[in-house]
Amino acid sequence: MERCYNRGCGKTFDPENNSDESCCHHPGAPYFHDAYKGWSCCNKKSVDFTEFLSIKGCTLSKHSNIKPPEPEKPEKNEDDTSVVVDVRAPIRKSMQRPPIESPMTTIKPTVAQALKDTIDTLKVDTVNVKEDNDLASGAISIGTSCKNKGCTYSYSGTATDHAKCVYHPGVPIFHEGMKYWSCCQRKTSDFSVFMAQKGCACGEHKWFKEEEDKQVVNCRYDWHQTPTNVIVSIYAKKYNYKSSKIEVNPIRLHVNLVFPEQDDAKFDLEIELRGVSLSTLN
Repeated sequence: MERCYNRGCGKTFDPENNSDESCCHHPGAPYFHDAYKGWSCCNKKSVDFTEFLSIKGCTLSKHSNIKPPEPEKPEKNEDDTSVVVDVRAPIRKSMQRPPIESPMTTIKPTVAQALKDTIDTLKVDTVNVKEDNDLASGAISIGTSCKNKGCTYSYSGTATDHAKCVYHPGVPIFHEGMKYWSCCQRKTSDFSVFMAQKGCACGEHKWFKEEEDKQVVNCRYDWHQTPTNVIVSIYAKKYNYKSSKIEVNPIRLHVNLVFPEQDDAKFDLEIELRGVSLSTLN
């Protein structure tokens, strides 16, 4: 058996049994822009990385064991580049960046009194009935993909469904052309290699998305940095200042806002910061 490298497939196949409609894949390239993740070949996109990985291909063809080529970068024409001689001050040696997994510190924000009054007097339905997922074979459709990040296994209704799930407990990070998981830091510039990275943790397969994963709010935000400060402005109305959380370490910011009027739906933002000495949040 060989592994198919067509984007969005990743299955194993028998070369002797490989028809023109065996592989359902994406002929285009993945793109990541403004928190959205999608494919250039179709208009399907998502803000959730697990949902992005589960987007069904838009083209049928044979499986292929050959990696698709990376998009070509435009060549620079040296003749079009004018020569400019700059006199620069001596470059100071940059500080060594700490690991992205460095301990996080919770920030206690200054909350306007008007927001406190609004949230404290807000009347919402506190009864939230959450049904337990029935993991019996009759409740799971054959072909349902595991929702753990990095796992490509699909439910088959056999004993192998109870085998250990190898997955990534962290989050995917795309920074300066590099792609890697925050939990194991195996960096690569090749998207196919990133997708094929074996998980670093073992557990049980997860056939259903948890209810809290489905309740997502998209908020517009601005982010810019100066040599001494990082400023992040999130445009969110009526978030619960008591249950929301803001965490930072020297190179990372994590914001989780909870909206009580939307059944405690959440806005989650993770940013890898550039080197700064002071951080302020608006």
